[in-house]
Amino acid sequence: MRTLVRWDPFSEFRGLRRAMDRGLFESYGPTAWLNGERTFAFPVDLSETDGQVVVKAALPGIQPEGVDISVSDGVLTIKGETKSEEKSDTENYHRREIRYGAFSRAIALPSEVDDAKAEAEFQDGVLTVTLPKAEEVRPKQIKVKAAAGKSNGSKSS
Repeated sequence: MRTLVRWDPFSEFRGLRRAMDRGLFESYGPTAWLNGERTFAFPVDLSETDGQVVVKAALPGIQPEGVDISVSDGVLTIKGETKSEEKSDTENYHRREIRYGAFSRAIALPSEVDDAKAEAEFQDGVLTVTLPKAEEVRPKQIKVKAAAGKSNGSKSS
């Protein structure tokens, strides 16, 4: 008995597309789009605890004053720009991989945060943004009390 399988003419292209995407990613690194232009998308770590959301972004070679951070509608946006060094006519580059220009990344936050209490710290090329969760989304601890005058369920003989 044979099984009839519907032919998808585009299925062969999916593998090719994945290979091309992988090749482009390895050649150019992660990218994003800012105002219709391709920009460098820096790596981030996003974690959360009961009380806060923490975002760490690797921004080597960036000065803290060159970074803009904003939070709007549950999205943290980190952006800035690095200036290219002036090329000299006497230098003959064999490889030029350091990126210059605009960079931007918008990260959807997993919880509502109190952006008025957000803090940002820059150390050794790593930006750490700590965003306390909004009070309404923090877990509430409820204490269990024994009712007065009631037995605790154990029988004594």
